[in-house]
Amino acid sequence: MSRLQVVSGKGGTGKTTVAAALALALATEGKRTLLVEVEGRQGIAQLFETEALPYEERKIAVAPGGGEVYALAIDPELALLDYLQMFYKLGGAGRALKKLGAIDFATTVAPGLRDVLLTGKACEAVRRKDKAGRFIYDYVVMDAPPTGRITRFLNVNDEVAGLAKIGPIHNQAQAVMRVLKSKETAVHMVTLLEEMPVQETADGIAELRAARLPVGRVIVNMVRPEVLDAADLELVRTVPRTAVAQTLSAAGLGGARRGGKAEQLVDPLLAQAAEYAERYTLEHEQRAVLAELDLERHELPLLAEGMDLAGLYELARELRKQGMS
Repeated sequence: MSRLQVVSGKGGTGKTTVAAALALALATEGKRTLLVEVEGRQGIAQLFETEALPYEERKIAVAPGGGEVYALAIDPELALLDYLQMFYKLGGAGRALKKLGAIDFATTVAPGLRDVLLTGKACEAVRRKDKAGRFIYDYVVMDAPPTGRITRFLNVNDEVAGLAKIGPIHNQAQAVMRVLKSKETAVHMVTLLEEMPVQETADGIAELRAARLPVGRVIVNMVRPEVLDAADLELVRTVPRTAVAQTLSAAGLGGARRGGKAEQLVDPLLAQAAEYAERYTLEHEQRAVLAELDLERHELPLLAEGMDLAGLYELARELRKQGMS
């Protein structure tokens, strides 16, 4: 597995949930994972049922086997202060610039700089080592911007490197791109088995490939269980109504006479079956579209009880079972 795992997806597909579950899955057997949030929504804190994350790396969970998950919510302004201190040794002058609004001005006038700071912080965590030369984190998982913005977000360092031909900004951008365009990075797409998310996934993957960014896997989220297969649905479509009523009656659901309880259940039952058949067809069509992307695909179930911390661990176990660890 690549050491930087970037997770993107259309809004509403559960990409933050998948990123969190992936961080847990990768932290098994004593490994250490950093889960990075870049959009300022505090979605990670909500999932792990903890207080809002500050701009510091904080342990938020223990994975099976004793692994640890740390989390970081990157603040662009504070990341810029880190950058100024790292390259220009500004110290207190950097804090003065923040009070004057210069940092906010810089990230507003040059919006690409904001993304450089966000991706740069994640890449720094990927490269960071302890005094013994070992990586601090085995994996870094980034909950990245949505599909429509992911390529520009990851590729913005190339744009900045083109503007700044020399100096620390140029060097930083180049160092970040060396990580993002290497085998150290994999960009995963989260989708649902619905037409619009699948189409955005296909478009996003095409853009990533065109930008020569490393595409990882497709993760299909919130997959409903298969109740009926194609043969069952064909039987439902062709079976006479009277036969359905007789079967219901035999199961103890009222007499089969016309107007009886069993008879009254037939139409709602067949309508529900027709609705399921429509969804079944749509989902299989979308699976066919995803298969054409020629990428490894994983599917995560829709949790009947909704998403909570226990559900997050359940999804992490499912990802491990499917080889994402």
